[in-house]
Amino acid sequence: MTGFLVFLRDNARWLAGGFLLTFFSTVGQTTFISLSAGHIREEYGLTHGGFGAVYMLATLASALTLPRLGPVVDRYSPRLVAAWVIPLLAAAAVLMAFAQHVALLLLSIYMLRLFGQGMMVHNAYTAVARWFAAQRGRALSVIIIGHNAGDALFPLAFVGLMTAVGWRDIWLVAAAALVALALPAVSSLIAVQRTPRSTDPVPRIVDARDWTRAEVIRDPVFYMTLLGVAAPSFIVTTIFFNQVYLVELRGWSLGVFASSFALMAAINTGFTLISGQLIDRFSGLALLPFVLLPLGLACFVLGGIEAQWSAFVFMGLIGASIGLSTTLFGAVWPEIYGLKNLGAIRSLVVAASVLGSSAGPGLSGLLIDLHVDYPAQIVAMGVYCFATSLVLLRASRLARARNGGQAAPPAS
Repeated sequence: MTGFLVFLRDNARWLAGGFLLTFFSTVGQTTFISLSAGHIREEYGLTHGGFGAVYMLATLASALTLPRLGPVVDRYSPRLVAAWVIPLLAAAAVLMAFAQHVALLLLSIYMLRLFGQGMMVHNAYTAVARWFAAQRGRALSVIIIGHNAGDALFPLAFVGLMTAVGWRDIWLVAAAALVALALPAVSSLIAVQRTPRSTDPVPRIVDARDWTRAEVIRDPVFYMTLLGVAAPSFIVTTIFFNQVYLVELRGWSLGVFASSFALMAAINTGFTLISGQLIDRFSGLALLPFVLLPLGLACFVLGGIEAQWSAFVFMGLIGASIGLSTTLFGAVWPEIYGLKNLGAIRSLVVAASVLGSSAGPGLSGLLIDLHVDYPAQIVAMGVYCFATSLVLLRASRLARARNGGQAAPPAS
């Protein structure tokens, strides 16, 4: 623990900057957007499937944009990227507050997803992966706690503000916070790039040689790993997007369900820190086959148990799963493909994750409209997690064997 505290002290400004990027990315995450779902459906006259289709289309469009926009982090500093991403995310929140037509609703969600879930997170993860080598897992685990804090505080703030202002005004508050708090703080903290120091420990895990993006898209291991990357975003987004429907279906209290996010965030924080230590010790590839197991178990609990206490068990398992998966999927790519083109490669990964999150609400909304049992849908997601774990085991073995043999990627 003493070593960890020294690490925090010596790298406070960069870790704090990354933390704030992930914290304020919550404005564009499903956790926050879905809290307005009931009001949006009512005001725009949308069914579950209708709003799910709008959400899916907007998120899909953001996923298709990311591979073209994401490589900018390879060319420009994290501070410069943040200087235009944060205001654009704030503009999306303002648009959400004032939009009166479905077309503007779609545009606002597209911008929220692209600049919040997409570029804010992409910028933070790529910068930290470059700034740290031997302690990459530890550094990522610290900034990922920003997600946990956002998941804990933003839903509670939304519920609390609803008693004082309307749902649209809450989006104006979010925009003001981005411009007045996030932008100056992040710009100040990461104004100076971190460079390697003589006191940095020697990396125990050697990164792979630098692959190009053209080489990566021809690598079977990449697609096998993407099956795991897409699962948490698909499943967690689907469940959080439909949280109001699930609460109504089960006859639960929305306030009690919202309070369970705090439990998820607390457990998520613990597992995030633990996973960072494990990654630095054993490597991300070694942990890859186990990353989806808590998520699968969480789906079985929520889909199979109707009592409201199951929500807290589910949130605890989700916290463990997200804590492990978010850190691991942030750290494993340099181990497989190197650092030089990390931004371009990670933009494909982020696009796949966003694509998964776009498909979930649309598909589940359609199935709900077709009267397909929603708890059964959740159980099916759990089955997917355990099946995909076998694929990730194979991907891990192939990548580790390739790295151990110093194999080069296929020629361009």
